[in-house]
Amino acid sequence: MKFLPFISAFLFSTTVQAADISGTASVIDGDTIDIHGQRIRLHGIDCPEGRQRCYIAGKPWACGTDAANALADQIGRAPVSCQPRDVDRYGRVVAICRSRGTNLNAWMVENGWAVAYRHYSLDYVAAENRARSAKRGIWASQFEMPWDWRRSR
Repeated sequence: MKFLPFISAFLFSTTVQAADISGTASVIDGDTIDIHGQRIRLHGIDCPEGRQRCYIAGKPWACGTDAANALADQIGRAPVSCQPRDVDRYGRVVAICRSRGTNLNAWMVENGWAVAYRHYSLDYVAAENRARSAKRGIWASQFEMPWDWRRSR
């Protein structure tokens, strides 16, 4: 009997985390959205930060801002549905999100606005390789990997 509260708490938390989160999304940055006040980090990808610059022919480009704008343009006002996978150290739900049938995580990487976040997942490595080969998005520039840029600041 003393294990019953632990088991029910575990089952409840697992059920809550497994429920999809759906609604109108606000883009926070290229890999984070907000739905109904819930911050959601896109699983398996990493984007340049808002203040991060990439360089084309030595000229700075606000690639982090453009990544966020690309995600916002892709979503528009269409509903977004996210399938939680985890919770990160900042308390954000980590999820795979879709809008109009498109996996937004994969779309960001495939179009060169994000890189595969290999530390957490290998799901988007092939998409990154295609974007890099085609020089789409940030791959048309010189840039520091987002995790290295954050660590150096």
